[in-house]
Amino acid sequence: MSLGRQVSFWVIALAVTVLILWVLRGILLPFVAGMVLAYLLDPVADWLENHGIGRLFSTVIILVFFIIGFVLALVIFVPLLGHQLSGFVANLPTYAEKLQALAANFLDGRAAETLGITTGDLQGQLGDFVKQGASWLASLAKSLWSGGQSLLSVLALLVVTPVVAFYMLNDWDRMVATVDSWLPRQHRDTIHRLARDMDASISGFMRGQMMVCVILGTYYSVSLSVVGLNFGFLIGIIAGLISFIPYVGASVGFVLSVGVALMQFWPDYTMIAIVVGVFVVGQFLEGNILQPKMIGESVGLHPVWLMFALFAFGSLFGFVGMLLAVPIAAMVGVLARFAIEQYLQSSLYRGPPGTGGGEGE
Repeated sequence: MSLGRQVSFWVIALAVTVLILWVLRGILLPFVAGMVLAYLLDPVADWLENHGIGRLFSTVIILVFFIIGFVLALVIFVPLLGHQLSGFVANLPTYAEKLQALAANFLDGRAAETLGITTGDLQGQLGDFVKQGASWLASLAKSLWSGGQSLLSVLALLVVTPVVAFYMLNDWDRMVATVDSWLPRQHRDTIHRLARDMDASISGFMRGQMMVCVILGTYYSVSLSVVGLNFGFLIGIIAGLISFIPYVGASVGFVLSVGVALMQFWPDYTMIAIVVGVFVVGQFLEGNILQPKMIGESVGLHPVWLMFALFAFGSLFGFVGMLLAVPIAAMVGVLARFAIEQYLQSSLYRGPPGTGGGEGE
């Protein structure tokens, strides 16, 4: 088969795959979540297998412990989070009004004249900003919900995902072997090398980032609660959960916590500074200890590329897209590096033999 026909085949296959994902995006969430869960737990199953436990029994043990842990987390944390969330939403208009008044007092008099705005203009602009922010958050939540849950209830998601994960985890090695038997023989070694690079990139980021999110969520929620910040547990959990998006988790948590601290502690600058210090320490831990130790530099996912993939796939496919964004971004990164490597070794870069082109040119 010529190179042109091979390229055409894979381009058509990619287009068909994207089309299928687009058409079925409303029902894919439990299946994609099950596959992701099976992929993350496969090393544990392999470890149990290597210690003399059969694959089926290993799968049962892993999923039973996972489900028990998940149910305990729901029972313990969901009521607390729900209570704080309802309280935060109920107090949001009051907080917005206090922030407007605080900003107006800060810029009143000569400062307002210098900036060329009046107190009334400032309050109106802040009110519009708060309304636009609330509208954006509502539309984002609605988009994610409709994209991931249009045909499935939460109960169905919780039932189907463990079932899919069980079968995928139990048959994982057989599926890998089957796919391997379909590979074109002349490119098998190259595909294996690319697959290993993809697996290292995906697993390194996903498993490492999950641990980072758990640690940061625990640190922020406990620290803010100890400080006495209203809704500190909720804000800390939110900051930890969305820390997989570079800089977004800490930024959102910082803005929310400082905003609440201003309303709660003003004019106690010490308490406000302590809240700020919680996030300064968190960012130091994340950037200098957690990220290098748990994720490292070998993952190869640039923060800008990762943010673009998360927002792009989230916009196209909802929550399903956000689950697929990291694996696909890692795969594209590996393929892009491979393509550049091939280009640098080709005559397109070096020039035809005997033309004077070379590394020194």
